[in-house]
Amino acid sequence: QVQLVESGGGLVQAGGSLRLSCTASGRIFSIHHMGWYRQTPGKQRELVAAITSGGSTNYADSVKGRFTISRDNAESTVYLQMNSLKPEDTAVYYCNADVTFISDKDGGGWYLDRNLEVWGQGTLVTVSS
Repeated sequence: QVQLVESGGGLVQAGGSLRLSCTASGRIFSIHHMGWYRQTPGKQRELVAAITSGGSTNYADSVKGRFTISRDNAESTVYLQMNSLKPEDTAVYYCNADVTFISDKDGGGWYLDRNLEVWGQGTLVTVSS
């Protein structure tokens, strides 16, 4: 019932910048925290940055001071501004959200349901040295 679609990945030289976007769609009632994770082959997915519905943020130590997460609640969108990119930032970046959404009851009516782990399809970021 809820989809996340990322965009903005690509190839950039070390020291450059990219901005990732992730928009949620579907029968959304409210979005709680949103975040960005990344994964490289053979490694576990790791948290890059997260933001609450109130705007509180936290970052992985490796990106502090270089990446900024923000969100537009009216547009159900979260952004990741990545500056001073390094080759070690190369990864597939995934958007994640904790969402309350509207589901239909059998026989009519609706109710609120919650998915704590909605994931996007991922967008590749490649940083060349």
